[in-house]
Amino acid sequence: MIVSSLKDVTQTFGANTIFSGLTCEINDGDRIGLIGRNGEGKTTLLHLLAQKADPAAGNVTWKKGLTVGLLEQSPKVEDGRNVETLLYDVFAAINQMKRKMLNLENEMAIVTDPDKLTRLVEKYGMLQEQFQAAGGYEIDSQIRRIMSGLQIVDLADKQWQQLSGGERTKVGLAKLLLTEPDLLLLDEPTNHLDLAAIEWLTDFIKQYTGTVMIVSHDRYFLDETVTSIFEMDQGELIRYRTNYTDYVKERETRLLREFQQYQDQQKKIKKMKETIKKLKEWANQANPPNDGLHRRAKSMEKALARIEVIKRPILEQKKIDLDFQMKKRSGKDVIVMENTSKHFDERELFSNLTMHVRFQERVAIVGENGSGKSTILNTILGMEEVDVGVIEWGSNLSVGSLSQHMLELNKEQTIVDEFRDQVQVTEGEARGILAKFLFYGKTVFQKVSSLSGGEQMRLRLAQLVHQKHNLLILDEPTNHLDIESKEVLEEALEQFDGTIIAVSHDRYFLDRLFPITYWLSDKRLTRYEGNYTFAREKRKK
Repeated sequence: MIVSSLKDVTQTFGANTIFSGLTCEINDGDRIGLIGRNGEGKTTLLHLLAQKADPAAGNVTWKKGLTVGLLEQSPKVEDGRNVETLLYDVFAAINQMKRKMLNLENEMAIVTDPDKLTRLVEKYGMLQEQFQAAGGYEIDSQIRRIMSGLQIVDLADKQWQQLSGGERTKVGLAKLLLTEPDLLLLDEPTNHLDLAAIEWLTDFIKQYTGTVMIVSHDRYFLDETVTSIFEMDQGELIRYRTNYTDYVKERETRLLREFQQYQDQQKKIKKMKETIKKLKEWANQANPPNDGLHRRAKSMEKALARIEVIKRPILEQKKIDLDFQMKKRSGKDVIVMENTSKHFDERELFSNLTMHVRFQERVAIVGENGSGKSTILNTILGMEEVDVGVIEWGSNLSVGSLSQHMLELNKEQTIVDEFRDQVQVTEGEARGILAKFLFYGKTVFQKVSSLSGGEQMRLRLAQLVHQKHNLLILDEPTNHLDIESKEVLEEALEQFDGTIIAVSHDRYFLDRLFPITYWLSDKRLTRYEGNYTFAREKRKK
């Protein structure tokens, strides 16, 4: 059964057309991954489906009575209420029934008239049946389950205005999951979630009884949760009835087939144009001019005009140009941590940590949010001191770091000036380099503060590439990058001859690049000689 459909939908933003002529159907029980490059209009499409906006042209329809829930990247909630209250607000109607039941209970406790008591008991019984049918007795356990799964139990008493951006996203996701809409629309739901929460959300979606559409750049998450891919490409929507990994193969096959069709059509058009030209020349050279040849040329021109010209498929989109080089190699021992401990106020983050990183190793640090992963990186960088223990750097180290919040960037500078602060080149050379990172023309004179998260990440990568370090310390490097940019980054890091230490929640990235995993749990660091999936299976056993 179709729950929602788009027919010839066009959407604009100001004078710009975001997409046009989109047509698709969403069926009951579908699990759809909506993917495409940044700026293609994925979030715009979700807003149309969620009835948050109207299309500039075309029609969007929904099944009668369909409930739709949208997780936005920056949910808005009125201030002044704590998290637990916000979650209980989802069940406002059921809570009202509960209050009526409590009032009846109090009244029954004091009433002395038997007839009145009988009426109250009957009324209470009917209300109790409605309350039970609506799931009233499961509300507390539902809220506890979702708060625990998304790891927001400790936020219960916090007010909305006290929450960070990531915490707000998690609370917004919790509210949405509690409402259980027929059509669940999720915009980057794994942002700000750690690995345990991502795995919990994966299981939740697998068991969800409604229809789900997910915008995500998390390839592992898409593989585990969706059975169809909607690709937004140059204003078109193309459906693949498969998961992400098989979509990549099918897309390549489709593009090659379409390119062959395009070439064949272009040859045909060229041949028809040459024939028309010759017919006209022959007709005019005849004495008198040959009307029959003119008519054939005219007929052929009409046939040419009727041909629906195939748009040239773009086999290779413009990608960032990453090539990490190092000026000189470091010594064999790169980083040695021995029995290190760290406290914040009275809270112990970790204790007796030991880590040994050697030249050219790829080391990943994983663990729950707040366990101290970023702090470990900061102590290695010398930005924070450990309370106990020793951290030693190897010889000839040149260290480049990337923080998940882009703290290395001066947001008030222009793009070109910020780049040149870190890389000593002329303005002309800087503009040439920045173009390889998709910063073209006058855009290099915009302030860094005007850039999106993905654009800021591209700028920081441009600096790192041209600083030629032999040790890269990366904190959530794939955050904000679209899938194509992630793949370019992964390929570049694979070719890098130096050493890499990274913190990430991107399981695809971890499995592809890091054969050594340090797992931070219960204030201890455990080393596994294998990637993330290997380490997770070891821990389960």
